[in-house]
Amino acid sequence: MIEGWASAIETMPELTAATAVLTRRRTAAPAVATTAASALPFARFCDDQALVRSWRKLEAAASLPMQSHDFVSALASTLLAGADIEVFFIHDRNEIAALLALCREPGSFARWTMVGAHQVCEPDDALCRDPESAGLLAEAVIGSGRALDLDRIPVGSPLIPALRSALRGKGWMSVRPATPTPTIALDPRWKDPASCFNSGRRSDFRRAARRASEFGQASFEILSPGPDAFDALFDEAIRVEARSWKREAGTAIAVDRAKESCFRHYFRSACERGEFRIAFMRIDGRAVAMQMALESLDRYWLFKIGFDEQFERCSPGTLLMLHTIGWAANRELEAYELLGNLEPWIAQFWTREQHDCVWVRTYPFNARGALALSADALTSLRKRLARAKA
Repeated sequence: MIEGWASAIETMPELTAATAVLTRRRTAAPAVATTAASALPFARFCDDQALVRSWRKLEAAASLPMQSHDFVSALASTLLAGADIEVFFIHDRNEIAALLALCREPGSFARWTMVGAHQVCEPDDALCRDPESAGLLAEAVIGSGRALDLDRIPVGSPLIPALRSALRGKGWMSVRPATPTPTIALDPRWKDPASCFNSGRRSDFRRAARRASEFGQASFEILSPGPDAFDALFDEAIRVEARSWKREAGTAIAVDRAKESCFRHYFRSACERGEFRIAFMRIDGRAVAMQMALESLDRYWLFKIGFDEQFERCSPGTLLMLHTIGWAANRELEAYELLGNLEPWIAQFWTREQHDCVWVRTYPFNARGALALSADALTSLRKRLARAKA
């Protein structure tokens, strides 16, 4: 044990099981209402259609599309096939009031991580109806007795104060800044998106359009396909992406069969809900740039982009993004969410607005927590030594 670990607590309370039943008294009635905190493997959870329907109903409280049942289902059947995925949830009067899907490696000392955190690296969060349900959910997760890694959750997540409260006397928590996500807050000005940029940037757009006309007739389309049309359009989009630098870098969907299956599964589900959007820039009918996105929660969520490098001279990805920003603004959506990271090209050419995220680690006062803390401290030390040598 590291020095000071034992002195941080006066006692070592036995942690309750994640399936313990919690009770609370409502002031509006003399009776005691029971609120159950449960944890089920994802496959067993999905076997209960009432639970799945309740999860989908709770998605009305979501702030991110990654909080959906469809997103977890796509990961569970592809990139996380065979992994231990547990759904912690609070149910009150036959409805789920809070929920968090977590996964872990095999072994007694493995820690919980957010589903998809290492596979698709997008921000995620717990689904909570209110702060009270977030508190009960945090108690259930902490009650499992395992360390917890949340790599990228919104800085304003109700889960953060709930975890801090649940850990009182039971463990230690670290919260640090994480990679933010870029965003464009849309207002009526963005209906003519080029007008929102300086003269130099507007000149770039005009030059790109002129160069595109030298290749042929340029056109744009944003489609909301039905399930019957989905696969052909998805295949066309990933072929466009594969004709870019992403193939050599190994990040194109087409070079990773599991990732392709994951996004095909997820986007097809979104297609069935009417939320999937696929956009193309075409020259003489040939797709030279593509986007795959969701229109959800009053926002345009940009998941995948790509362009054909043979047409790089006319910046087709830039022209398509300009078109879809204007389209989203004309639909009076609240924001255009670029997801991913706030990379230099985004900050330089598109937006410096961002959603701040944090990196959360919890360490229970037990052997699992001590081992996790020691491992993280050693990793941090190695990184500092490597930077010092560089």
